[in-house]
Amino acid sequence: MITAIVLAAGQSKRMGQPKMLMPWGKTTVLKHVIDVIRAAGIEDIIVVTGGEREKVETEIMGVNRIRTVFNAGYESGEMLSSIQCGIQEMRAEAEAALICLGDQPQVEERSVRLVCDEFLKSHASLVVPSYQMRRGHPWLIARSLWNDFLKLDASQTPRDFLNAHAEQIRYINVTTSSVIEDLDTPEDYLKYKP
Repeated sequence: MITAIVLAAGQSKRMGQPKMLMPWGKTTVLKHVIDVIRAAGIEDIIVVTGGEREKVETEIMGVNRIRTVFNAGYESGEMLSSIQCGIQEMRAEAEAALICLGDQPQVEERSVRLVCDEFLKSHASLVVPSYQMRRGHPWLIARSLWNDFLKLDASQTPRDFLNAHAEQIRYINVTTSSVIEDLDTPEDYLKYKP
């Protein structure tokens, strides 16, 4: 089983309002991301909250089979601590964690499926989508590397981890730039908004 960890703990400082709750089509940014992950066949989803915790948790309260975990260190821990929080909540039957950005509504079902299918086929320790030689999201980390990831300290980043395990990465080349896009600023939102 693959479990998705959706990172939704940021403070949205550059956006100036909670990114996860902004309208996206007929829903919100965060709910759209969850819908895409579900459409790709992933049933077990953990949403890591932090900034605007109450609003984010209220937003997804009615969504079936969603678990939330609060990253108490969201203000200082960046993405690393959120992924670590998610990994610590994994069920025993989970074989891999799919790391998804809550502020990446551009994510495509096909990209999610390609990453997951590659893991199910090859059982690679790490599967990362690549667009024009740039790593993107969502990427996948197998259970065999979770302990190594949990040992990282606050001075390190997920990128450092991937660089240290570069020989174990199975890259999936994609033809869509959506794997390297997310929403950081009002300009991004206006550029990508459907």
